[in-house]
Amino acid sequence: MYIPELQIYCEMSLFFVLNKVVYVCNGTVTFLPLEENSEGKYQIKKCNIYQIQLTHVRDEEWSVSIIVPSSKDWFSDGITYPKLSWLGDVLLSKLAKWSVEQKCSEFRSTLSLIPVAKYSKVYQDLKEKYKEMVKVWPEVTDPEKFVYEDVAIATYLLVLWEEERKEKGLAKKQSFVDLGCGNGLLVHILSSEGHLGRGIDVRRRKIWDMYGPETHLEESSIVPGDSHLFPDTDWLIGNHSDELTPWIPVIAARSSYSCRYFVLPCCFFDFHGKYSRRQSKKTQYREYLDFVAEVGRVSGFHVEEDCLRIPSTKRVCLIGKNRIYSRTEHSLMDEQITQFIRNRQTCAVVARDREDGFNHNDHSVCKGASSELPENVMETASGIWMPGFQPREKVEQTRNCAALPRDFVDGVVLNVANLLLNAVPAKSCSNTHGGNKNTWNQGESLSLKEVAEHLNKETLKRLKSEYGGLQTLLKNNHQVFEVLDGRVHIRDWRKEKPSRKTKSEVKRCLSAEAFKTRLCWFFIHHPDGCSLPSESCPYAHGTEELRQSETIKKKKHIR
Repeated sequence: MYIPELQIYCEMSLFFVLNKVVYVCNGTVTFLPLEENSEGKYQIKKCNIYQIQLTHVRDEEWSVSIIVPSSKDWFSDGITYPKLSWLGDVLLSKLAKWSVEQKCSEFRSTLSLIPVAKYSKVYQDLKEKYKEMVKVWPEVTDPEKFVYEDVAIATYLLVLWEEERKEKGLAKKQSFVDLGCGNGLLVHILSSEGHLGRGIDVRRRKIWDMYGPETHLEESSIVPGDSHLFPDTDWLIGNHSDELTPWIPVIAARSSYSCRYFVLPCCFFDFHGKYSRRQSKKTQYREYLDFVAEVGRVSGFHVEEDCLRIPSTKRVCLIGKNRIYSRTEHSLMDEQITQFIRNRQTCAVVARDREDGFNHNDHSVCKGASSELPENVMETASGIWMPGFQPREKVEQTRNCAALPRDFVDGVVLNVANLLLNAVPAKSCSNTHGGNKNTWNQGESLSLKEVAEHLNKETLKRLKSEYGGLQTLLKNNHQVFEVLDGRVHIRDWRKEKPSRKTKSEVKRCLSAEAFKTRLCWFFIHHPDGCSLPSESCPYAHGTEELRQSETIKKKKHIR
């Protein structure tokens, strides 16, 4: 029996998918991981075996499931081998979604510009070579994500550059500069693999001291201008380079005719500051990618796009390898770049004036080629190309609501909680404590938009300056609130099931050391008190139950 629409074969078949052997039988796909040994031969691993099973329920109804024979020996590296929870929490829902949707992707297929087999081989080698970095990672960021992501980006560049050398008949490995290099791991890997290069970032990281003298990292701010050109460099890299992202094609074009670039856009920045959306028919991410690609084309590059295989939602890279003009046309191209940046700045001025209430009769100024700005806005003859450009701050500000004054946060929490508790109709949940039946008011759920509408303008303005705004503040106060699918709920601790928690929730769980070290908000503020008895609640029911934090004790002991 063969069902062409679903591409299911009942006879047994065997094929390879990168580093996995895949068996297909009766609507079931079995993944058996392969690993290359020291002799260059592939062996099937005994762990990380799983199945995806499609079952016909009735009529046009089908079910898809993921089966893992054993969870005891599951190994995860964040990329090739995903976390076990990822299979059920992420992959399963995506499979169900993909099986019914019929829409074309707005992005290129993954690794479309390089040979995939070579990429897989190099990635496995680098992953093995640099896996120890995960164990010694000194930064506060997730080592698994950042190490294997940078290994994957380095793999892509190494394969891309090897193909370029073959294509151009080059023997010498390409040089590079990573602008906004962050933790510097990408620079370290590329340098260790034989490419001469350096990384520049406004803020030094703790991990820099671990790389050794062969990895060249500089703590310096980069302001686009004549003093930050790289005429002797083959490639400029922008890996999540924030405010420098749109400038990198321009810097590459003005550095030398042979300079190329690779950018992996993440946060949305224009030449002058935050990027402002202009098209509602595209996603913000797609629109921003198109803008950065346009900068590359205006700068004279043939821009190519590809998708990387990294654990990130922002994984589309833009590459400028070849020029679309001759060397003799350099001055004309430079004038074109200057005018393009000038026009973008004009658009920003108009947009700001509109926000401030000024009226402009001519709305076509953004597209005009002759838009004029004050003389000090654009200086390309010498010095800085855009006075007023703000590089990222050397000292990273905490803007996740954690640094907001405690009384301000407490006021918002109480305001939102009362809003939910007093909403009509209010939900009441029955509960039994020691045989006595109590009815506990759980309140209503409201959308974030509805909650925001009940907050005053000053509060909203203050929250807007923080990353994530109101939603972040409510999630930070997870003792009181639960934010699911854009809706805010009063948290009912009786329903908490530790075994079902996601990774982010597990991090928030109160450990034994933190037990009873904070007062219970519900005991103090909820009209029905806490839904849990004192012995079951991880928070203190009154000051007499408060314990000193073990963290504070340890700090005192160290001193």
